[in-house]
Amino acid sequence: MASNLIKGTAILTIGLFLSKALGLLYVIPFYAIVGEKSVGLYQYAYIPYNLALAVAVSGAPLAISKFVSKYNALGDYATGRKLMKSGMLVMSLTGLLSFLALFALANPIAGLVIRDDEQIFTVQDIASVIRWVSFALLAVPLLSIGRGFLQGYQKFEPTSVSQLIEQIVRIVVVLAGAFIVVNVLGLSPRIAVQFAVFAAFIGALAGLWSLYHYWKKYRDEFNYLLTNSPPASSVSLRQIYTEVFAYVLPFVLVGTINPIYQFVDMVTFNDAMKSIGLASVSDLYLTKLNFLTHKVVMIPVMVATGFSMALISIITSYYTKNDQQGVSRSLDQTYQIMLFLTIPMVIGLIVLNNEVYQFLYEQDAAGAGVLASYAPVAILFAMFTVTAAILQGIDHHKWIVFTSLLGLLVKMIINIPLIKLFETNGAILATAIGYSVAVGINLLVIKKALNYKSQMVIRRLVLILIFNAIMFAGVWLTTKGLNALHVPVGRWQALLYVLIGTGVGMAIYGFLSFKSGLAQRLFGDRLTRIAQRIGFGG
Repeated sequence: MASNLIKGTAILTIGLFLSKALGLLYVIPFYAIVGEKSVGLYQYAYIPYNLALAVAVSGAPLAISKFVSKYNALGDYATGRKLMKSGMLVMSLTGLLSFLALFALANPIAGLVIRDDEQIFTVQDIASVIRWVSFALLAVPLLSIGRGFLQGYQKFEPTSVSQLIEQIVRIVVVLAGAFIVVNVLGLSPRIAVQFAVFAAFIGALAGLWSLYHYWKKYRDEFNYLLTNSPPASSVSLRQIYTEVFAYVLPFVLVGTINPIYQFVDMVTFNDAMKSIGLASVSDLYLTKLNFLTHKVVMIPVMVATGFSMALISIITSYYTKNDQQGVSRSLDQTYQIMLFLTIPMVIGLIVLNNEVYQFLYEQDAAGAGVLASYAPVAILFAMFTVTAAILQGIDHHKWIVFTSLLGLLVKMIINIPLIKLFETNGAILATAIGYSVAVGINLLVIKKALNYKSQMVIRRLVLILIFNAIMFAGVWLTTKGLNALHVPVGRWQALLYVLIGTGVGMAIYGFLSFKSGLAQRLFGDRLTRIAQRIGFGG
């Protein structure tokens, strides 16, 4: 089962990494086509869309995965199939209702954002892109139930591949459409943004096609299990959905919490900046925070997301079988590997903030500063995702609801005062404090509920932090030396510096991890054999 965790996590994490990487890299040409101001319009559409999407479907894949995994572990494959059939209709309905709600609320949402005539967009600009992006809500819910059902059977590849195909098709349509609108038809970049956000709908259709392909591939295997399964348990559809919705609320909160934090910034940031005389630049700074740097900061988080998606079904299986040792072993493994991979990525963004921002967008000290301040929050995002997944796996759903809402309440209370004091960094600090509250309580609940204590995890964390401190020093000295010789001019010189700095960091971190044996202990026998071949001890 531990190998299933590693394998499932690897598949999901690779797919998520590629999807996130593409979701970041396409911004480079898109930014060049439409410009910084119009990119800001793009983010005003996607924050309410992500929120509506999360409400409609975010809980579904993991909740359905948990439900199907639970009954499959008991040998009851018929009940999961029963949920699948009725769920297609239910998710189609939630998608339609979410589409209608977002389409109708486009103007009121835009009115919350435009707080001053000095801002660069109008209410109609923002309402229009919100309406165009809302069409994706008609297709994405069906994707979610298909992914959840397959994950319940420990089939992680379909989720990973369908996400990748969905992303690739969306990006092709975004870039091709924006280029044609601006450079061929000579129309406004704002019209290009409207077409670009509609691409989410086309990408979702491509993802559905991919899942249908996998369904055909696994159909005979699933039908065999169904044929040899006892009849569906006497659980009625009403009881099934009562159980699923009990799972869904915490899943929805986990899925929506980040978009909600962004939405809080979206509706408070401009007003707070206006109050300190910065209305004319508030749209641009909000774009740097909620779109340009947020995309970069979320890349380290994909490691935790991959773990949480794989962890749900694994830990549910252990918990259902009352295997305390299996649960504890999974927790040890998850905490260590997640921190081992996430922390150095964050350190890299902090040290190379200027070069990363210049490569992705343009040379901009303000944007690079936002990235450096925001990057450490990725560790809190990752910890929240993982701890919430653990609480879901052990049926402590109420705590997820409580800690999510408490952290959000803290963010809402302190956001405006901190923005007035520290501008963009104030919004980042409010987010960090809100997440810290939620993560801290989650960890305490896990410790108490499972009587979980692991001095080994603490010792390994200290070792990881020491290695990262050494790596930080090495990369910082390298970057300072490069900039002393020649300040990078243009995107490709900045990329060269990023690659050199990253290479130095990986070499230092890799050497220390292998030499100490930490990497081998975290990633198992195969890596140990590789390490021995290249001259490092077991």
